[in-house]
Parts: sequence; structure tokens; C-alpha cells
Amino acid sequence: MVILAIGGVGKPVRALDPGENETWVTVDQFERVLDTVAGLDDVGLTFDDGNVSDVEIALPKLVERDLTAEFFPLAGRIGQRGFVDADGLRRLTEAGMSIGSHGWEHRDWRRLDGRHARRELEAAPKLLADLSGKPVRAYAPPFGAYDRRVLSRLRRSGATRVYTTEGGAVPRDSWLRPRTEVRHDVDQEWIDSVLGERDGLYRRAGRMMARVARLARF
Repeated sequence: MVILAIGGVGKPVRALDPGENETWVTVDQFERVLDTVAGLDDVGLTFDDGNVSDVEIALPKLVERDLTAEFFPLAGRIGQRGFVDADGLRRLTEAGMSIGSHGWEHRDWRRLDGRHARRELEAAPKLLADLSGKPVRAYAPPFGAYDRRVLSRLRRSGATRVYTTEGGAVPRDSWLRPRTEVRHDVDQEWIDSVLGERDGLYRRAGRMMARVARLARF
């Protein structure tokens, strides 16, 4: 299957971090992606950061098309301007969406000391679980950045799925799951190339997954 990673949708209502605008799409772009995904059974949708657009824009449009998705908020930004709050998290889960963890802050998990690792990998999912009312066992490392130490820590933290951003396809039962980022310049040609004829994508994914499998042996 192919898993798409989406940042924000529509016009941001907060100041974006440097480079964050690259993963924001317009409502029209978003609907084009959803209209294609709605006709496929081997595409997954994920949303990072916990932007308020997840609830205000993405959720109703997913429900309209009978689609589900996984959302990865930043626990430390819950309730801040432009981000989902506790009520928003519950609305997502009540609509059949899944909640995973993007950590506490937007930090590179490869550079964490022990104290910060506990906050990012243990405290963050616990808070998200408490607020959403559902267990949180899926993780999406910020920037898609990971190494053997990060994967080892995630194993110990009880992660059932870990999402990265290498792109490509992935078996449905894979623990480490590469995603393809939906970026600000997405158009119909890109959608067709990624979600249309995917034979070439699967061949590239086979080579990439072999590399990931080697890295994941720890």
C-alpha cells in the first residue's frame, strides 16, 4: 500500500515554522487527493502536527467520502492557537479516526538525551491517550528522522507502527512504514503518478524497504 503524509489544509491561522509551508495544501488540492483515494483500497492517509485544520477541514471531508485516517499531533501544542484541542482529539476518535504521536515538540529524535526521550516517546503518547480516550501506540518521528537508537527506543516504548517519510509502498503489516509527503505544489499529474500506475513505485519501494529492513535489525 501507499501511505500519504499531509501537514495542514487551507489557510494557516498561525505563524508557520520555517519550511512548514511546504507541506500545507489548499482545500482544492486536498479534495483532489481525497477524491482519488476514495476509489482505492490500498492507500492510507496520515496528518502530522495536529493543526486545527485536521478537525475543521479534513475531518468533515474525510467523513463525506467514508474515509479514515491517522492523525499525529504534537502533544505539547494541544490547545495552542492553530492546533487541535482536547475536544478536537475526541471528535477525531469519535468519527473513527486514529491518534498517534508526533512527540511533545517538533524535535529530532536522533538527538534526544534520556530525559527528553522520555518526554517525547513516553509522556507525549500518554497525554494524547488520556485526552483522546484511546491508546496511542503509533508514532511518526518529526522530519521523518530516525536511526537504530530511535527505533530501539520506540520498540521499548511499545510502538506498534512507526511512520517515516522516505516515500514508496509498504506491506500492510509492516512495523516501519514509509510515507509519501503531499506537498504544497501537488497537482493532478502528481496524484496520478503516485496513486495511478504504481508498478514503478512498488519496484522502487522494494529496494527502499530492503535498506530499511537492514537498518531495523537491532
